[in-house]
Amino acid sequence: MEPTALAYLGAGIGAGLVAIGAGLGIGLLAGPAMEGSARQPEHSGEIRTTMIIAAALIEGVALFGLVICIILAIK
Repeated sequence: MEPTALAYLGAGIGAGLVAIGAGLGIGLLAGPAMEGSARQPEHSGEIRTTMIIAAALIEGVALFGLVICIILAIK
C-alpha cells in the first residue's frame, strides 16, 4: 500500500473511533441524567443544564479528533 492510502485508512478508522467514543460518552451521560430527572423532578432544570454542558464538552473533544483525522488524511 502506498503512504497516501494508509493515511486515508488511518483517518477513516480514527474518525470512526471518534464517532463511537462520542456516542458512547453522550449515551453514558444522558441515561443517568434522565434517571436523575425522573427521581427528582424538581431538580430537572439543573440536571439538564449540567448534562448539556458535559455533552458540549464531549462533542468538542470529538470535533478535535475529527480535525486531527482530516489533517492526517490531507498530509
